[in-house]
Amino acid sequence: MRRGTGVAAAGVAVLVWSEWLNRRWSRTLVGENDGATEAVVVLGYRNPQATANLINRWRVRAGIRSITDDGRHDTRLIFSGGTTTSGGVSEAQLMADYARSVLGFDGTMLLEEESTTTWENITNVIPLLEDANRIKIVSQPAHALKAREYLWRQRPDLAKRLVRADDYRPGEWLIVKPLLALYGLWRLRGLRAEERRTASD
Repeated sequence: MRRGTGVAAAGVAVLVWSEWLNRRWSRTLVGENDGATEAVVVLGYRNPQATANLINRWRVRAGIRSITDDGRHDTRLIFSGGTTTSGGVSEAQLMADYARSVLGFDGTMLLEEESTTTWENITNVIPLLEDANRIKIVSQPAHALKAREYLWRQRPDLAKRLVRADDYRPGEWLIVKPLLALYGLWRLRGLRAEERRTASD
C-alpha cells in the first residue's frame, strides 16, 4: 500500500514539475510591449505526409488563440517551415491549409517556406517582422524559448518587442509533458544565465 502511494506521489510530483517548467519557459525572454501591429510566428515541425500532422495542427491552434482579438491590433499570422521531403509541400503551407480549410481562419497569413532549422526559421521571418510592434513565437514552450533566444542573438532590437504567446495552458499535453520537459532541458542546455530570466525576474 505504501509503495503504491509513494509511486502515485512521485508521479504527481513529476507532473507538477513539468507543468512548472513549461510555464516558466513560456514566460522567459518576453516583455509587456504594446502597439498597433502584431506578428504571431508559428514554427513548423517535420511533416512528411500530405496533411498537417498532430503537432503542427496543435501549433496552428495555439497560434490562432495567441492572436490579440481586441479590435485594436492589426495581426498577421506567419507560418514558418520548409519541405521535409523532396518535392513535398512545405510545413508552412500545410499549416496554412489547415488554418483556412479546417479552422476557418480568415485573417492575414504570411508563409516562410525555406527554413529547415530553428535558426533559419528566425533568420527568414525577420523581414516579415520589421514593422511589428508586438512579436509572438508559437511552438511547444521549450522550442519557442529557443527561437526567442535566437531572435535575441540575431536582432535584439526586434527581440525587445517579444510578448507572450498562448502556447502554454495548464493540463494541456499533461501525460507527455514530463517527456517534453526532459527534451526541453536537453534542447536548452546551452542557454546563458541571462537568457533564462523570466518576465517577472
